[in-house]
Amino acid sequence: MRPQDAQAEREPDDSNGRWVLKLYVAGQTARSIAALENLKAICENHLGGKYTIEVIDLAQNPRLARTDQIVAVPTLVLKLPEPMRKIVGDLSNQQRVIVGLRLDQKLTT
Repeated sequence: MRPQDAQAEREPDDSNGRWVLKLYVAGQTARSIAALENLKAICENHLGGKYTIEVIDLAQNPRLARTDQIVAVPTLVLKLPEPMRKIVGDLSNQQRVIVGLRLDQKLTT
């Protein structure tokens, strides 16, 4: 991923409903690209404009893996709303990601 593509953001409608996600990748691999595309699609379908995705490329700065204790890539870290959650993989199993992020609970409340 080029540095200017390293972060994809959507402005939240309000700060209370904001979802903050970090996607840890290692270079511009097929799995990294797929994970970002899959995550963007899920967020647009379920969160509208109320999310921020920060892409962290560990190939450029491997020390950042310590921050969220990343041991495999790609790894998605849900920072907000709490509690923090992690999902490892290319995020192609949408149902797993929806359950992992608790979006299924968001839809029923």
